[in-house]
Amino acid sequence: MWNTIIEKITEINNVVNGFVWGWPMIILILGTGLLVTIRLRAMQIRKFGESINTTIVPAVKEIGKKPEKSDKNEKSISQFEAFSAAISGTVGTGNIIGVTSAILTGGPGAVVWMWISAFFGMLTNYAENVLGLFYRKKDEDGNFSGGAFYYIAYGLKQKWLGYIAAFFCLFAAVGMSGVQTNKITGTLTSVLSLDSVSAKIIIGAIVAIITGVVVIGGIKRIGKVASMLVPFMSLIFIIMSLVIILINVTAVPETFKLIFTSMFSAKAVAGGVGGFVFADIIKKGLARGVFSNEAGLGSSVIAHSASEVREPVKQGLWGIFEVFFDTFVICTLTALVVLTTNVHSGAFQSGAFYAIGNDSAAALGAFSQDLGVVGAIIFSIFLPLFAFTTILAWSYYGEKATEFFFDWTSKKGQKIAVVLFKIVYVVLIVAAAVIEGELLWAIDDTFNGLMALPNLVAVVCLSGQVVKITKNYYERKSGKNVEPMLSAYPELNEEFKKDIAKDVELGK
Repeated sequence: MWNTIIEKITEINNVVNGFVWGWPMIILILGTGLLVTIRLRAMQIRKFGESINTTIVPAVKEIGKKPEKSDKNEKSISQFEAFSAAISGTVGTGNIIGVTSAILTGGPGAVVWMWISAFFGMLTNYAENVLGLFYRKKDEDGNFSGGAFYYIAYGLKQKWLGYIAAFFCLFAAVGMSGVQTNKITGTLTSVLSLDSVSAKIIIGAIVAIITGVVVIGGIKRIGKVASMLVPFMSLIFIIMSLVIILINVTAVPETFKLIFTSMFSAKAVAGGVGGFVFADIIKKGLARGVFSNEAGLGSSVIAHSASEVREPVKQGLWGIFEVFFDTFVICTLTALVVLTTNVHSGAFQSGAFYAIGNDSAAALGAFSQDLGVVGAIIFSIFLPLFAFTTILAWSYYGEKATEFFFDWTSKKGQKIAVVLFKIVYVVLIVAAAVIEGELLWAIDDTFNGLMALPNLVAVVCLSGQVVKITKNYYERKSGKNVEPMLSAYPELNEEFKKDIAKDVELGK
């Protein structure tokens, strides 16, 4: 009976997924990014240097320093903590297992479509962050809440659509947690040769307990944990990837040739391997790209909206760097490791790479092929870390979606709903440890697509507002005396103006 239920769920999901990730979604994702790119005059190129210099550079310089106490009466987090929470939600198994899966199912050409989606996605993410901060709300406890559902409800003034976005975000959060947990247990049981249900349950329970402890502390604790783990795990991953690529450096030219010659048809692959159609290549590239960098989903903006920063554009610049780092750095390194190792060994040309079938096994093989046991051990460290931080970030996204979805109830009702969500979220981590991974991935792909639809519509409709806010910021920066556009709500806008004036007086 259980198998019949699973088969039915798979069948239904395949139908919905085929619709959600069909050509309309592909056109909407690329079209939204293209529209914002045109309206902001390719800001991801023009302001890329500023994005680096005003975000990650000063943040790196501050690492290790004791943060200054803020006199602002709120429970916000620093820009770097907001970025770390957001990037921890994007840098997960999608960057490693997802990229490997895209290559297995869509061919090397899928990597090009990841890059294309990321190029335009840099400004889609920028627009989401700007709108998120502009339309965020502040409660009586000093907590900021924002996200796609807020600018849909208060920017588009379509609250019913905001409820739909929150509903899909809630389920996408649970699904994302399931995917990450499944890959943690799959990786550790494979490396430790403990592939049994009891071992998976134990690992799932450990992940659930640690998650529960962090989640109880809310966004401040999530941001703090993420700001410690993200730099560490990213550095390990980058160093290991570069070492493997250097070992297989002679295969790099052939790898890039395969990537670009396969972007429209994988039949160009040597040895007769391929047979992928154009639509599949684009679909896998875009779906995995969005799954990884989340540009267009309206998810990472939830974390960014909790930032203490007053200027929407400043946090928007973090969004540009976030997508760049996630896709052009992490995902690209994964693709090069997987392809260069298999091209160098001849596995790709002979078709042995595709015969592996399993994305986790293919990824583990690529990262351990040249480094042996050391590679397998390091892989078993950074992949679970990537997955765990993603679980933490999405717990917050789900929490905020639940809070918004139940805002028609009393404050007490909202709090009860949030507590119930947290309990269910943590309990389902254990259940996800033993569920078949591909089904979880497929279901979450579907909810990601459903979540993206209302968000992309909102970004398109509010793109003019993004342009106005951006123009306002740079006019003020150039010395023009214009009224600041910091919040959609007059009382909050006045409060933020005073905070900025105070910071200027203190030389911040």
